[in-house]
Amino acid sequence: MDNQKNIKALQYDDIKRILDATDSRVVFEKTNIIPDEKELLDKLVEYVDYTDIGRKSVLGIDIFKYSSFGSLEQTLIPFLFKTLFKLTIKLCFTNHKYLFQKTSEEEINRTFISTGDGGYLLFDTPLHSLVFAINFAVVLRIYNAFHLYPRLRKIIGAVNMRYAITYDRVYIFDNNFYGRAIINCARILMKDDLNRCLIDEHSHSWFTTNMEGVENLQILTIHEISNIYDLREYDHSVLDLHPDEIFEADVSRRYGIINADILKIGKISSKETELSIYNLHLQVTLNLVNDDDPLQKKTVTISLGNLNTSGI
Repeated sequence: MDNQKNIKALQYDDIKRILDATDSRVVFEKTNIIPDEKELLDKLVEYVDYTDIGRKSVLGIDIFKYSSFGSLEQTLIPFLFKTLFKLTIKLCFTNHKYLFQKTSEEEINRTFISTGDGGYLLFDTPLHSLVFAINFAVVLRIYNAFHLYPRLRKIIGAVNMRYAITYDRVYIFDNNFYGRAIINCARILMKDDLNRCLIDEHSHSWFTTNMEGVENLQILTIHEISNIYDLREYDHSVLDLHPDEIFEADVSRRYGIINADILKIGKISSKETELSIYNLHLQVTLNLVNDDDPLQKKTVTISLGNLNTSGI
């Protein structure tokens, strides 16, 4: 899953050549005349070819009320976020080798859009975004429960996160990422003040199309997930060598996703259309091992999002 491989790139020099051939860079005339733009418009439509811009899932992660922390704590939070982020990546590649076989730690870091106290990640499907969010929530719980840098935890205090997942167009211009998926993800995060995990209607439709709904996450096996169309080019032999820590080979409801709730809570405006937003709540149980001391193990149940159904 090379995140840049199927993202369309628009080049500054290409657009400038089109403008140089069909437009004037600067015009100072005594009388302003509104030009006929049809030739330029046709060439830009042909070059951009919006239908050729592919979809990506964007996961937005944000530390809630970052500005309310003290000066020292605010200074330390970027370090804390990077630590949580690196540990999450490690968990994903250790516990979900099948799902993350098409990407790498370097690729995730290169495509990550940082905001200091959070940021936006690009994945191929909403399932990848959701699994990453689950693992981030697990690492965050370990920190908040004084199991990760406990003295630093005492200094900074508890940290709450909010999450948003969107699925829409993304493209590259001058090595930066743009598109509706990123814009909508930012809008959703900005509007949420209840520490939830919110997904847009396109992500909701993806789960409905590929697994008959988000609710089925709690009963799907990893082998059923491997039949998803978007995963058709994945190496299925990885499943036999590396079991998934969330999606078991046989569903027991003792580990992995043990509960899944989804509820439509409102709409946000996106250009000329309205986008339905859903509140997602998952309860997940995982077995964790201390890397520094493999004999130390702990079973942890966390919640991703919450059940607050107030609007957005």
